[in-house]
Amino acid sequence: MMLEELTAVASADLPVRAFAEHLKLGSGFSDDGSEDAVLEVCLRSAMAAIEVRIGKALMTRSFRWELTRWISPDRQGLPVAPVVLMNLVTLVDSSGLETIVDPARYTLERDSQRPNIVGTLPSIPSGGCAVLAFDAGFGGWAAVPADLRQAVLLQAASFYENRAGEGRVNGMPFGVTALIESYRPMRIGGVR
Repeated sequence: MMLEELTAVASADLPVRAFAEHLKLGSGFSDDGSEDAVLEVCLRSAMAAIEVRIGKALMTRSFRWELTRWISPDRQGLPVAPVVLMNLVTLVDSSGLETIVDPARYTLERDSQRPNIVGTLPSIPSGGCAVLAFDAGFGGWAAVPADLRQAVLLQAASFYENRAGEGRVNGMPFGVTALIESYRPMRIGGVR
């Protein structure tokens, strides 16, 4: 199984100004934007670190997921939440021939922790795979829950303040882990 992000969050959509204010950069001085590239890297890194921990895409973008077998013939859990749109399911045989699955055969079952596609899933060809294309995320920055926005700013600040790579070896700041804890998926009895 391989998950690939097809679209990245556009630079213009990142909360660079809000992050600069959070850091209290440029107070009393004109902002020439000289730190924007560093702030953007810290924001992207913080978002990625939090998304991995909670299994959710914060800002909406497109993904491609390749798998070689269904978990069951009528249900397949998706690897990230919240999924807002199921774009395409394609079967690929061992020679690379692609067949688009009729969307009438499946529907998206929305779930904040583990969304699924449900229906009559076709057999995956031997030596081939299924490719699922979908959009996931809460929306733009303003649509991300406030506690997750604060966690991103705190984590990004930690990355910004520790650009030399010294200090903490493992983990996130306590405030970040406290804010994201309720979003972490519970894994009981294996993956669906």
